[in-house]
Amino acid sequence: MGDQHQPNSHDYDLATPISSSSGLRQGLTAYGDAHFSLFLRKVFIKALGYSDDALSRPIIGIINTYSGFNPCHANVPQLMEAAKRGVHLNGGLAVEFPTISVHESFSYPTSMFLRNLMSMDTEEMIRAQPLDACIMIGGCDKTIPAQLMGGISANKPILPLVTGPMLPGNHKGSRIGACTDCRNNWAAFRAGEIDIEEISAINEELAPTIGTCGVMGTASTMACITAALGLMPLRGASAPAVSSARIRVAEETGANAVSVAVNSRKPQDILSKESFINAITVLQAIGGSTNAVVHLLAIANRHPQVSGVITLQTFEEIGQKTPLLINLKPSGDNYMNDFHNAGGMLALLHTLRPLLQLSAMTINGQTMGEILDASPFRTFPYSTQIIRPLSDALYPSSSLIVLHGNLAPDGAVMKASASKDRRLLSHTGPAVVFENSADLARRIDDPELPVTKDTVLVLQGIGPIGNPGMPEAGLIPIPRKLASAGVKDMLRLSDGRMSGTAGGTIALHISPESALPESPFGVVQTGDLITCDVEQRILQVEISSEELRARLDARKRRVIENKDPAGQQGRKRGYLGLYERSVNQAQHGADFGFLAAN
Repeated sequence: MGDQHQPNSHDYDLATPISSSSGLRQGLTAYGDAHFSLFLRKVFIKALGYSDDALSRPIIGIINTYSGFNPCHANVPQLMEAAKRGVHLNGGLAVEFPTISVHESFSYPTSMFLRNLMSMDTEEMIRAQPLDACIMIGGCDKTIPAQLMGGISANKPILPLVTGPMLPGNHKGSRIGACTDCRNNWAAFRAGEIDIEEISAINEELAPTIGTCGVMGTASTMACITAALGLMPLRGASAPAVSSARIRVAEETGANAVSVAVNSRKPQDILSKESFINAITVLQAIGGSTNAVVHLLAIANRHPQVSGVITLQTFEEIGQKTPLLINLKPSGDNYMNDFHNAGGMLALLHTLRPLLQLSAMTINGQTMGEILDASPFRTFPYSTQIIRPLSDALYPSSSLIVLHGNLAPDGAVMKASASKDRRLLSHTGPAVVFENSADLARRIDDPELPVTKDTVLVLQGIGPIGNPGMPEAGLIPIPRKLASAGVKDMLRLSDGRMSGTAGGTIALHISPESALPESPFGVVQTGDLITCDVEQRILQVEISSEELRARLDARKRRVIENKDPAGQQGRKRGYLGLYERSVNQAQHGADFGFLAAN
């Protein structure tokens, strides 16, 4: 028999200071005696059957976000096993632990409301536990942003591992998939174009496998952005959730984690302004979700050297020189498995190479340019159908644009490439205003609603504070009487968000939001003329500055009059109270101000 591993002779040598840099010795519980803290920690970890040999290796934490309420994460157990295999084959010790799991359709009032809470959970658990590196498994829309926000703030080596997109289903011989086709078919049902039996049959096929939405929605957008930031293997952005390729990506991530732990590659050292420029370039090229603008701003503001450097204007400037290349729904016709089969992120980054910051560092210690040099890609006919060359773009530039004007002094965002009626990109029309989601639900299908196809639908009260949680209600339904008459798109405005899987001529994230007394958007009235000019990047209400000021002053007086003497009217408890007191506006990422790096 071989010699049994002996404990480190310095572990309990009271004359020897304990290093706090790695393994079980880092982040010791504050009992006032570091040697006792380490002794007690080893007592309890050994209850799980670990040997001193195992405990002497780099410790790789694996975040378990499996939940019965999160079908996007249904493959997490498989991914954990594969990631552990990669860790153990490369000399590390994998230890899993749970955090919050957030799913878009199972979170009240919204998943965005819980994103910041998940980021805090992630940050504190990474910081609190003795990890040399951490694999963060996530997938559904808000989980990847939350993990990146928390991981950057904790600043231990982190490796995102996404769960991957689902495969499309089939209805009457045509492919369909969540969730662009959810919305398209629901709109058809509202318009009376399909009946209850057909919409029920479609419901069975929209999500035929586990995984995230199979189009270029928020989940897939954030996966592509994470790869563009240089934090995970490129094919990890697109491999289907149910594929063996996804399992191999998990094993590779486990192997990478040991190397990253040994070399202590921390996110604040790896990520830079150039990393975020690459991410935004990819966002524009894929026609990604408008939600990614809010998320990337929040992620950037967690980084001390990038906070305040990446702004809404950065998205606009990069968009002006970046064409839309990816032919995927909702801006195109195809699905994420098509993108994967066409070469995925490797093919896209080679196509975008002239626009990329090739000096940006990545998690494996190479620059983005070195990764592309080491991984050539040769196009083939199918690849160029899905990932168009720069010379034959799907949309010339600025898939996502930033609008300003007296209606949005701090900005608004629109996915221009997803407009269904191009005439609306330069449009003036009378507003019909809904004060909040309840008002919208009550009146949108009223046969007497004074709307035509030229009306501008305005939904207030769904910003970060107003709902709260900035819900994805910005895809205001076409009023039923217009939908039945064949109207497919209208100019729609809100201070909230819309799903990355949605399309239409829709201005979102209008800031300051209507819940704030100083918000011009909050004083828009039914009948006001609204102008949206995408070419000029203008969003404005056609009233005089004097009239706008008078409305704002009157609103501020009402707010003051309605407050109780102590100014505590309506003060909330718990996380809701923390959220409403601390959340910042969309142009800052709708994060908590006290969590930003600066």
